[in-house]
Amino acid sequence: MLRGNDLISVRDLEKADIEQLLKRAEDMDRTLGAGRTLDILKEKIVATLFFEPSTRTKMSFQTAAKRLGAQILNFTSMESSSMKKGETLADTLRMVDGYADLLIMRHAAEGAARYAAEVCKHPLINAGDGGNQHPTQTLLDLFTIRKMKGKIQGLSVYLVGDLKYARTMRSLLYGLGMFGAEITLVAPAGLEMDPKMVEEVKEKFGTSVTQKTALNLSGADVAYVCRVQKERFADPYEAEKVQKSFRITMDALKGVKDDLAILHPLPKIDEMDPQIDATKYARYFEQAKLGVPMRMAIIAEIMGE
Repeated sequence: MLRGNDLISVRDLEKADIEQLLKRAEDMDRTLGAGRTLDILKEKIVATLFFEPSTRTKMSFQTAAKRLGAQILNFTSMESSSMKKGETLADTLRMVDGYADLLIMRHAAEGAARYAAEVCKHPLINAGDGGNQHPTQTLLDLFTIRKMKGKIQGLSVYLVGDLKYARTMRSLLYGLGMFGAEITLVAPAGLEMDPKMVEEVKEKFGTSVTQKTALNLSGADVAYVCRVQKERFADPYEAEKVQKSFRITMDALKGVKDDLAILHPLPKIDEMDPQIDATKYARYFEQAKLGVPMRMAIIAEIMGE
């Protein structure tokens, strides 16, 4: 049950919880598709605290809250807040917690969301904490895959790119394992998924996980691509070198399945040829749009509406 609770990690959810969210996201998607909005949270205030840059996650959360009738309390940046004067994160959180009914936070430090949830009395949603977790991205990704493919179980899903630092991939590996996908991890040498996470998913869900370094997508039903997380590299030149050597070109799409769906959490930098945007395989802008009904579902469930 999500009602009144925090959402910090996909690990906090049972499969039944996610199934409920997927069902409710379908309802929200139909509502939006019919050109309707809801006012079930018209008396509520949702605070968005993004201590790290964001476009899609922040805007989709704010759109979702507004589509539900809530008011938005927007924390813009540390530079324009009392934190520049030396106010602690804990004090900032306590202050905002006194104003809002729900807090949505992104922070560069791993574990910041769990800490914030301990400080705040109202429910808190983790919108990404460093290279750790990004649970709502995983939920919208599962929703996207099921909507596009009709199922998740048995699909061949390739996770491609920086699997070491990308928080999206960590959460998604767990979610895909829970729902019975067959997973292939494709990463440059040195950017492989944490072996402990791979073993956990194998042991807990009996998931088939294959690891490769060669960029070959011919067996994929879904290829989920992420950028090299340059901001998490100690050496930015090394990050650029890796990114240039591990790039999806038009040639890489030769021999792929006709109904391959390429997904991406965005932003894209240069890990994919821009020409791919115009192909039938590119589904990432549709994926980004589906973040709104899923985040509407998450907010509504947590708020008990």
